[in-house]
Amino acid sequence: MDCEALKKYAALHPKPAGLTLQYGTAGFRTKAEQLDHVMFRMGLLAVLRSKAVVSTIGIMVTASHNPEEDNGVKLVDPLGEMLHPSWEEYATQLANAEDQELQKVITEICQKAAVNQHKDASVVIGRDTRPSSEKLSQSVIDGISVLGGQYHDYGLVTTPQLHYMVCCRNTQGQYGKATLEGYYEKLSKAFTELIKQSLSSGGSQRHLKIDCANGIGALKLSEMEPYFPKEVLIHLYNDGTKEKLNHLCGADFVKVHQKPPRGLDMKPNERCCSFDGDADRIVYYYKDATGDFHLIDGDKIATLISVFLKELLAKVGQTLKMAVVQTAYANGSSTRYLEETLKVPVHCVKTGVKHLHHKAQEFDVGVYFEANGHGTVLFSKAAETKIRQLAKEEKDDEKREAAKVLENMIDLINQTVGDAVSDMLVIEAILALKGLTVQQWDAIYTDLPNRLLKVQVADRRVIDTADAERRAVTPPGLQEKIDALVKKYKLSRAFVRPSGTEDVVRVYAEADAQENADALAHEVSLAVYHLAGGKGAPPQP
Repeated sequence: MDCEALKKYAALHPKPAGLTLQYGTAGFRTKAEQLDHVMFRMGLLAVLRSKAVVSTIGIMVTASHNPEEDNGVKLVDPLGEMLHPSWEEYATQLANAEDQELQKVITEICQKAAVNQHKDASVVIGRDTRPSSEKLSQSVIDGISVLGGQYHDYGLVTTPQLHYMVCCRNTQGQYGKATLEGYYEKLSKAFTELIKQSLSSGGSQRHLKIDCANGIGALKLSEMEPYFPKEVLIHLYNDGTKEKLNHLCGADFVKVHQKPPRGLDMKPNERCCSFDGDADRIVYYYKDATGDFHLIDGDKIATLISVFLKELLAKVGQTLKMAVVQTAYANGSSTRYLEETLKVPVHCVKTGVKHLHHKAQEFDVGVYFEANGHGTVLFSKAAETKIRQLAKEEKDDEKREAAKVLENMIDLINQTVGDAVSDMLVIEAILALKGLTVQQWDAIYTDLPNRLLKVQVADRRVIDTADAERRAVTPPGLQEKIDALVKKYKLSRAFVRPSGTEDVVRVYAEADAQENADALAHEVSLAVYHLAGGKGAPPQP
């Protein structure tokens, strides 16, 4: 390590006094002007991580669905997965170290993580369309260069595209070609193969309106459009040419406000969808003939995919184990439909993509989606090998055809991370193959009315949860109170959990009718306020 060079460069990216940040599920996220030193240091960390695992590491500069003034950074591990939890701690230490301690902290990380300094390091970088992203990714490059790492800058890419690149590079191209063309070709080829049956059976043109959140999704979809079959017509809105990123649009806005984004005119029963700012989440929606808005969230996306995969697995006749992974926020109707009607095992885990991804890896086919529209499907190595073999060698026509459809699904799905582009194509292919309208998809089950509230507390740590965050262990008496409140309403449940980022407690309630869900959520909020140290005025109904 060249100590003089490190000192010189660190001085160009000084840490603001008194600023401490925490590396969480989303990496680091805050106001863009506070991030220069963090970017430089994550460049350093990526080099260390690369040397430790002797693989290419990714760095994505984005703050996803946050406002345009914010930015953030996250590291991507060798197979396109999120950074290993033990390294999240190193990231936090390195980001918060004072300038003069930088070298000491790097040496400590090398010792703790057994980093061989003599190994080569290779890092790939991507960024979203925020005004601050280009300059911040330059700071990342400074960090990589000062420790002698090699880098490739992919420039403007969606977050899932960067995850894909990392996986391709570390599997020597087995997962695909590590270029944007490689990504577009792999996905569009699988998509075209899938829907050509529905097109040949006289399917007319397929129109889809897409709200791109004024983000990177618009740029990448317009690059990808020439690769699509001519019958598939996508119409891009909020493409970033006029308005601000994520402002009154995008998947998060639509999901939270339960209304269409600005700048997209919906005619009755048209299929529409929204990406978030870095294109790793998607939700669908439509207006019915009476003008009512209907949201199709991650739970319903997971259900559609599960119905389709279950039918195919049954046709192939293999004993492959499939499961769906959800969090406590998943609508009770979706859980009931999956378990009771579809007879697919459902597992509930703590909130956060890493918990869902980890659990889904336990099955031959693991489907996971958060209600917010972030999710994907994982296929075990054994399942993938078996499916590809059957698609090639199976004598029985029906079984072989089903295996071929599954094989194309494997190629169309971005297994590294939730990917709005990939998920959109999966959904469009399934709707086409099953001949479903958006209304028929929505009618698979009816969501239970629900309400999500926040309660300000003095210290969020007073609440501790168990059973995948569905039960409150502390403070004493809170869970008993919730249980008593839940008993008052039909088909009801409620849970509380501390926010991961601020001193608020999130309250979720559902019941047979909206006024009951609202009442239950309010009563639980009051219980939290009184038993867990509420701040300010008590929650109002």
